[in-house]
Amino acid sequence: MDNRINDIRRTIRALRVSMREAEAIMHEQINRDENCSFVAQEVMKMRSVMSLLAKERIALGDHEPIIVSSFFIPRRRPTRKPAAAPAPTAESVFRPRVVARV
Repeated sequence: MDNRINDIRRTIRALRVSMREAEAIMHEQINRDENCSFVAQEVMKMRSVMSLLAKERIALGDHEPIIVSSFFIPRRRPTRKPAAAPAPTAESVFRPRVVARV
């Protein structure tokens, strides 16, 4: 029974990593305005398998949390926005004008 629990835990870890990678791919496709339906369907299949594995693991009596060490997926840096010009203040807009007198 312990071997089955260990197999389930290993499969859940691998599924979590695969799901994170697939979700990152899906978000990139969304950002590029591409069709991501295939990847989304695969993620939904992985979630259904994960749900069944979690139920089986709990039925076998395993209630320990599963920790995934490589949960962080590096992302590209966001593009830098150009620095905006400072907003005009009331003093700069309504300052008295200096006019030469004749």
